[in-house]
Amino acid sequence: MLVTIVRAAEAADLEQVLVMADDRRRQYATYQPQFWNPSADAVDRQRDHFLSLRGDQDTLFAVAEVADRVQGFIIARLVPSPPVYDPGGTTCLVDDFTVADVQVWPEVGPLLLDRARAWAADHGAAQLVVVTAGRDDAKRAVLDVAGLTAASEWWVGAASRTK
Repeated sequence: MLVTIVRAAEAADLEQVLVMADDRRRQYATYQPQFWNPSADAVDRQRDHFLSLRGDQDTLFAVAEVADRVQGFIIARLVPSPPVYDPGGTTCLVDDFTVADVQVWPEVGPLLLDRARAWAADHGAAQLVVVTAGRDDAKRAVLDVAGLTAASEWWVGAASRTK
């Protein structure tokens, strides 16, 4: 049986993480092509963004590794909660969280989510907010099993209505 190790992301992991993120971005574009439409330079922009996060004290950037291969990653950031709501403290926002293959969600996803949850608690966050597409069923199943619930939906359409 192969062991999954969850650890801090290293510079050497970046290209594998970018491939996973790009695959997810392209899949999400099939769900809702206007909102999730990747920019032409999305990978380069994300590379710069991910590099900037690696040293940020208010950010967790972790990967799940199986047999020396990155199988998933999660990025959790401490952010102020919206001023019109009072969840009891800071929010831990997970905007980037995916796996290399949909088949590994049930094993790898919970391990990454547990790491983010523990990190958030250690840093005083009151809540964990995870972003996902409405049709990402495998990821949504992991979130459901972990006891998270849907709090919001974003509906997207053209700014102008055609008749």
